[in-house]
This record gives sequence, C-alpha cells and structure tokens, in this order.
Amino acid sequence: MIFERGYFQNKNVSETVINESLRQTRSFSSKNTFSAVTTVFLSHKHTDLEDLKGVMGMLEDFNVRIYIDSMDNKMPNETTGETAARIKQVIEYSDRFILLATEAAIESYWCNWELGIGDVHKFIKNIAILPIKEKNEYDWKYKGNEYLQIYPRIDYRDGTTFYAGTNIRIEKGYYYVKPKGDDGFSYITPLIDWLRN
Repeated sequence: MIFERGYFQNKNVSETVINESLRQTRSFSSKNTFSAVTTVFLSHKHTDLEDLKGVMGMLEDFNVRIYIDSMDNKMPNETTGETAARIKQVIEYSDRFILLATEAAIESYWCNWELGIGDVHKFIKNIAILPIKEKNEYDWKYKGNEYLQIYPRIDYRDGTTFYAGTNIRIEKGYYYVKPKGDDGFSYITPLIDWLRN
C-alpha cells in the first residue's frame, strides 16, 4: 500500500507531542541518547508539514522519540557544512531511520543524502520508507517505486489479507515490510516489533 497525502491527518498530533519532540530534539546528542526508548530520525521535506505532523501522531502510538531537524535549535540559521555534520551525527546515533517519501522528498537532494547516510550507518534492517503519493494517483505512478524495491517500507494491513499459502489472517495494523526476496515473498513484521527490537 502506498499511502495518500492526508492519510495520516486523522492521527492528529497533540501540541504536547510536538512540544515533547521539540524538547527531545533540542537536547539530542551522542552523549544523551535515549537508551530506554527507541529514537527515530524522520527524514522529510520541510514543505510536507501536514503529512509530517500526522506521521508523528501515528508514531506517538508506538512510544518512540522522533528527531525532526527543523526543530533542532543546534542547527545553524543558514545551511552550512555544520548542518550536514549535525544531521550525520544524529542519524548515526538514532536507532531507526524513516524517510517520509513524498514526491517532494524523493526529489530533494537533502532527503536523498540523508537516506544515503542512513544506509551507511543504520543498514537495511534499521531503515524504512514511508511512501506517500499524491491524492487519487495510481500506485504504479508513484515516483519512489525504485526505493520500494530495495528498502523496507511501512505498510498498513486492514485485516482482510492472509499470509501467503495459509488461511492465517494478517491482523489489522501497521507493518514493516521487507522487499520481495529471491523466493518472491515479502516478509512482514508488526511495526511496533521493528521499532522496539
């Protein structure tokens, strides 16, 4: 499933969550990582604010700490090498990396650079693409299809599908889905398990 823009807007993120994320982001450093709570670097295009807030609301349900670079007061006012160094440091020390893969993010040099840094420091098992397409667009027109062929993604199952070759129903909820392997199957893990393990 490729989510549509606005899909997560029903997951209203509370001001409390935004303020807590802001506080945590401002105090994030390699010396102050959150050992008891999973940290997530959420890569995004800054123009995708509404989708970003909704995704933060969804992730709130999983009790994770989210790093949002635009909330980081340690960032310089203008983009410099210091900006890149800070982002690189935070990606390295975060437990998970999620790319909010809207079309704008896919076309962004910064988001692609962040994904590359995540690939180096997080490895595939700690990276997920959260694909978001434009409203009423066919899945096959989604510009990020090449990402979905090599990186795991976040998906939603509605409780009406079954595990391949079985009569076992896949429970309703969010999942971490690996790309199809040589055997032709995609393996799924409940998102909460991926975030906590």
